[in-house]
Amino acid sequence: MSGMQTRAERNAMPGAVRAILPDGRRRHFQHGPIDLVLDAFGPAGEVAAFHEQAWARFRTVLGELVGELAALRTDVGAMPAVRGSTARRMAAACAPHRGAFVTPMAAVAGAVADEVLAAGLAGRDLSRAYVNNGGDIALHLASGERFRTGMVALGDMPEATGVAGIRSEDGIGGVATSGWRGRSLSLGIADSVTVLAETAAAADVAATLIANAVDVGSPAVARTPARDLDPDSDLGDRPVTVGVGALTTAEIETALAAGRAAAQAMIGRRLIAGAALVLCGRNAVAGGATLPAIADGGPVVYRREDRARAA
Repeated sequence: MSGMQTRAERNAMPGAVRAILPDGRRRHFQHGPIDLVLDAFGPAGEVAAFHEQAWARFRTVLGELVGELAALRTDVGAMPAVRGSTARRMAAACAPHRGAFVTPMAAVAGAVADEVLAAGLAGRDLSRAYVNNGGDIALHLASGERFRTGMVALGDMPEATGVAGIRSEDGIGGVATSGWRGRSLSLGIADSVTVLAETAAAADVAATLIANAVDVGSPAVARTPARDLDPDSDLGDRPVTVGVGALTTAEIETALAAGRAAAQAMIGRRLIAGAALVLCGRNAVAGGATLPAIADGGPVVYRREDRARAA
C-alpha cells in the first residue's frame, strides 16, 4: 500500500514544480511524495494543451488528499464518504475488494495518475497519452493505437522480466506494480506483481492485494509490524515483509500459486485483465489465455523514470 508522509514532513513540503525532460517531449511534475512523468501524442497544440490542463489539476491534488487522509486510511468497508474526485477514485477502486483488509491508500498512486490524465485529456484530440506515477501508469489509446511497456522485478537493481504490449481494443487504461521490495509496505513476498486493468487505480489496488497473496510460511521470511517502520501506516500492527532469504523450490511454487489464484479470481470477476508475478527469478502469469499482451522473458528497453515500482 502506498504511504503518505508524516504531518511534519507534509508541512515542510515545497510547492508543486514541473520541468521538461531532456528528450524535449516528456514532462516531469513533482509535489511532495507525488512524482509524475507524462507525455501525449497528437497535433502540437493539442499536446501543449494536454500538458497545461494536466499541470493545473496536478497542483491541487496533494492538498485535497491530505485534507481527507484520515478517511483514506480507514478500511474500505468502514470508511466515511469522501469528497474529492481523486479520493472517490481510490474508494471506488477498492470497493469491490471489501472483505479483505484494504484501505483506499492501496489505490492512491494509480488514482492520482488517472485523475491527472483525465484532466489533461478533457476536450483534447490525442492519439496516445500516459501519466506514469512511479511505475503506476494511466493510459489513453485512441482507436488502433498501441502501447508497449516493460515489466520490472523490484529491488535495488530492477530487472526487466517481460513486456506488456497493450492495444486500444484491449480496454486497458492502467498498469501497476507492487511487491515487498518496492517503495511501499507489503504483507507478501512477491518481488513484483504487475497488473493490467481498466484504470490505473484498479490496477494499483489489485497489484497490492495479489502481492500480499504471494506468500508462504517460511523461516526465510523476516517480518515486522508496519507501525514500527511507519507510525502513520494504514497497515497498523500487521506484519510486513522486510526480508526474504533462500526459499526452497516448493516454497516459491506455493507462494506463486497462491498469488496466481488471487489474480485469477479477480479476472473471473472482471476486476483486472491480467497479471504477471515474479518471485526469486520464477514467473507466473494469470489471464494469459485471454490476454496475449503479457509475455514472459525477453529483453526490454525501459527508461529509469519509467520503470515499474511498487504501488
